[in-house]
Parts: sequence; C-alpha cells; structure tokens
Amino acid sequence: MPKQVLGRGLEALIPTKNMEDRATDHAVVIKGISEIQVDRVIPNPHQPRRHFDKEKLKELSDSIKKHGVLQPLVVTKFGDEYELIAGERRLKAAKLAGLASVPAVVKEATEQDKLELSIVENVQRDNLNSIEEARAYAKLIDEFNLTQEGVSMRVGKSREAVANTLRLLNLPEQIQEAIINKKISHGHAKAILSLRKEKDQILLFKKIISGGINVRETEEKAREKKRTSFKTDPYLKDVEEQLRETLGTKVSVRKKGKGAKVAIECYSKEELSEIVEKIVS
Repeated sequence: MPKQVLGRGLEALIPTKNMEDRATDHAVVIKGISEIQVDRVIPNPHQPRRHFDKEKLKELSDSIKKHGVLQPLVVTKFGDEYELIAGERRLKAAKLAGLASVPAVVKEATEQDKLELSIVENVQRDNLNSIEEARAYAKLIDEFNLTQEGVSMRVGKSREAVANTLRLLNLPEQIQEAIINKKISHGHAKAILSLRKEKDQILLFKKIISGGINVRETEEKAREKKRTSFKTDPYLKDVEEQLRETLGTKVSVRKKGKGAKVAIECYSKEELSEIVEKIVS
C-alpha cells in the first residue's frame, strides 16, 4: 500500500511562480528550477524544527558532495534574497559540503503558507519531535486564528491527534526539554500527562530518567499513583473514569468538603465547546 500523504502538500498550498528560463544576479532559472546562491537564502522565521542531528547532517553532506542536492529546496522571493519555505536540512548540508549554490523552486507564499508548508514537510518526513510539532500547531492557532479542526485539515491528522499533541505543552518545562532531547519518548510523556499534579508529574519523570523504565512500566506507575489518590473514596475514581471516557479528554475528580471538585482539561475554545455540547446533550 502506498504511503498516505499528509496535508495538502506543496503544490496545493502555494502556487509555483510562472518563470521562463532566465538569469538574475543571484539565480539561474531553467524550466522552473532555480540555481540560487546559498548566501542569498535566508531562514524561514516560522520553521518549527529547531534541532538537527549532527551525525545525520554530516551523512547528508557527504551524500551531497558525491551526488549533489537531488531534491530542490522551496523558497519565496524576499526583496533581493530568497526566504526558505522547505528544505532547511538540505540547505545546511549543502553549506557544510561547500556548495556555492543549490537548486530551488520559487513560489509565492503568505506568512501562514510558510508555516503550514514547514509543518507539512516536517511531519511527512517525521522530522519534528513532539514538542516542536505541538508548538507549531499552537502557533497556527494563536497567530493565524485556526481551530484545531483547521490545523488537522492542513497537516492531515485527526483533530484528536492534534489536541493530544497540544496537551504536551501543559507539561513542566523540564519535561518538555527532555522530550526535545530524546531523553523520554512520546509514550512516556502521555503517561506523565495522565497525572494531574505537577509535583507528581515531575516525580514520575525523575523515576523514568534515573531508573530507565519503559513506557508500559511508566503507565503502570501512573495508574498506581492515581489509585493511591482514590484510596479514601473509590467512587470518585469511577466517576472520573466515566467522565474521561464520555468527554474524551483529561478529567480529574477530587474530594472537597462534603462534595467534590471536577476539573476538565481542554486546550482551545473549540474543544471547550465540544465538551459543553457533550455535557448538555
């Protein structure tokens, strides 16, 4: 079965400039592919990827020395320069290989296009860690007023998958950094997120780091912690589990005086509206 392509892809998101074969001071254009001087290509300010594996970058650089850049970069004209949309890793490797110029396709693009295309390219190539992906989704929501559904349509993932990725931003900063630096996996992070209190999250995180426990063991320790929290009133645990299953999001129920306090987690107004609709229906 062929691999499913995520999102709308480069061609669907932004049009290619109609360019005849011609030459400029900084680029030679042949049949839509420009050969652009590397010092004229500037970074994409919306690039979600912040971490590059040095060893893999060196491997790509060695390959480029031997075979050249096989897949053109995607850029947009920016004054006398070209702003990168897709292909930052190839550009870095080309510079490392000592190339003076790189092949590129020049496209017209808005600021939102640049961010969307950077996300789509990186998600398709599995280049982003979970936190980079979450921050990119949050940027689309916060800066370009997209809903979670709008983000999911653009990147080719379900709204639930987008929402679950966004929840990683609720983790303490030190845990987010551990995900970025590959000290813990996405599975570990999901297990940690199931705990309500930050101090419990950090305690479990430290156990993962010091003890080298796997995801299944982490999930079991998280369940044990939650069971301990409900020792005085198992009824509250049952209520919490029912609410979590019904609402499809993280819910905590805690005893408060003679009653209880219910906390429902959501990331956006859209998700809150969906939760309210489920409650009142």
